[in-house]
Amino acid sequence: MIRLFFLIAGSLLVSCFHGKVDGTSSPVMEYVYENNGVKDSFDIQGHRGCRGLMPENTVAAMIRALDLGVTTLEMDVVITKDKKVLVSHEPWFAAEITTKPDGTFISSGEAMKYNIYEMDYDEVKKYDVGMKPHPRYPRQEKIKAIKPLLSDLLDSIVENMKVRRRPFPYFNIETKCLPAGDNRFHPVPSEFVELLMAVIIEKKIEDRVIIQSFDFRTLRYLHEKYPSIRTAMLIEDSDEDDFDGQLKRLGYTPGIYSPNNELVDEGLVKQCHAKNMKIIPWTVNDKKQIKKLKRMGVDGIITDYPDLFRD
Repeated sequence: MIRLFFLIAGSLLVSCFHGKVDGTSSPVMEYVYENNGVKDSFDIQGHRGCRGLMPENTVAAMIRALDLGVTTLEMDVVITKDKKVLVSHEPWFAAEITTKPDGTFISSGEAMKYNIYEMDYDEVKKYDVGMKPHPRYPRQEKIKAIKPLLSDLLDSIVENMKVRRRPFPYFNIETKCLPAGDNRFHPVPSEFVELLMAVIIEKKIEDRVIIQSFDFRTLRYLHEKYPSIRTAMLIEDSDEDDFDGQLKRLGYTPGIYSPNNELVDEGLVKQCHAKNMKIIPWTVNDKKQIKKLKRMGVDGIITDYPDLFRD
């Protein structure tokens, strides 16, 4: 979640979709969002699918997260040169996870040179992001994997859900952009959002999606152009504004306030609920911290290890 760049988510269960997936209406699910939040259910969000267990932001990570019972699949998106919406945390190929087409690894010093915004998707899919051992996630299974298009990932989830007896997941999608990267690593916010919304509308998941961002420009554009889409403001521990200042900077009250988990105390939870906002902190990978935050009254948690919620 931390912004490591720009420093210069037979059709029995497809029918669980709250909306239309295959052209037919479907009933309201067990997990129902009302007033831009989760009603009567703690929201377990699998960070980049389940980064601690499977290669991040891959189809395999999302499928494993479904196995572990997440409510929401959290993911990030960037834009390719040919204007495709790609599931990726960075708008380049990160050194920690990437194997080049020739079998060698990308070094940290050259990673930003592999700018996805300067690559067509046909080139992007030549790079493997599942086989390199991850230095920070030793439990992560190693498999061959590519960065998927958002549309392909969503299709894979729909297909997989046809054989599952569980509610359909929600999708929490982060726009990976900041002012310093405009027209260098990604398009300007309006174009970025329109490209993303085109996929969301095509796949008919408008009522199952949350758009989150550290870049409030994308959230403001969504609020103006697509007011029915739920939004979440991401907050770093380095943010110098207080709670009211952050909301003032955003310019409206979103449905979800999503801070670094170390910022959360009972006072912040009360502030969010007083504004009718859900509070869903990131990224919580310790069982004791999960229990502590739940006692404080948070509405959900984003984690690399959804298996921590299993008894």
